[in-house]
Amino acid sequence: MLRRRDVLVGLLAAAPLPALAQAKYPERPIRLVIPFPPGGVYDAIGRPWADRMKPLLGTVVVENQGGAGGSIGAAAVARAAADGYTLLLGGGGSQIINPIAATRPLYDPAKDFDAIALIAITGLAIAVHPSVPVQSLQELIDYAKANPGKLSYGSAGVGSFNHLTGELFKSLAGAPDILHVPYKGAGPALTDAVSGHIPVVVPNITGQVIELHRSGRLKILAVTTPARLAALPDLPTAIEAGVAGMVARNFLALFAPAGTPQAIIAQIGQATHTALADAEFRQALTASGFEPQPDMGADETRRFVHEELARWTPVIRTIGLKLD
Repeated sequence: MLRRRDVLVGLLAAAPLPALAQAKYPERPIRLVIPFPPGGVYDAIGRPWADRMKPLLGTVVVENQGGAGGSIGAAAVARAAADGYTLLLGGGGSQIINPIAATRPLYDPAKDFDAIALIAITGLAIAVHPSVPVQSLQELIDYAKANPGKLSYGSAGVGSFNHLTGELFKSLAGAPDILHVPYKGAGPALTDAVSGHIPVVVPNITGQVIELHRSGRLKILAVTTPARLAALPDLPTAIEAGVAGMVARNFLALFAPAGTPQAIIAQIGQATHTALADAEFRQALTASGFEPQPDMGADETRRFVHEELARWTPVIRTIGLKLD
């Protein structure tokens, strides 16, 4: 007669091992690290995304870890356990600019992260305070050349995507004398531009920036996307305004520490796809100047980041950007 212990051992041996090893995910709240201070373009995507995940993945706790142009928060995620409970909302600053320009990079954007999904792409604007006597991008360029050293532009900080876009514009427009004024975040730069303390600003396009333009408190001259934005169809692109090659797009995408199980990557990606399939969510993003990307899964996001690294590396090298 078989002993009960022998029967149990036999049943365990016959059971499919993956079924025994498989754990339910998620079993606790997920942490989404936004590598910039609160109130910027990353919050405008990250917090609504977290809210949309509640019925799909459970609680997502948003944590802002600003500093070093996004490197501090991104590095924290790269060092986190690869278990799906710490995610990064990365973008051009954390995944492109800093890894290329840093003298001592804190991480490798290709090796230290697994891409999950690209949520949205956002363009930037070249905007001026209403007191600046120009009505078009070409008039701004002419004014800058006729008044060398008189204009300055504000950015979210040295090494930010706003900074890189501003320097690309100066180079392509042949207006090197526009002075860069770095701020500690996009919010302070925008505040000073609206108050007239700085004449030019290169902000990410958000609902706030669109409203400032529509109310006349800020004058957007052009956007830096390849095509006009649905939220601002009357505004020309910088290329249409005469600056050939002036394309700068920030992106907001989800990343996990390298080595995160592919089943978890796929689950988060599917939840994100489901959220972006909702017409109300897409419309809210579009109205705020974002371009939702419902079909950019892990493979597509990985390729996109690779292409952006290849595109921006020569630009950063040419302008000599170095980040300590």
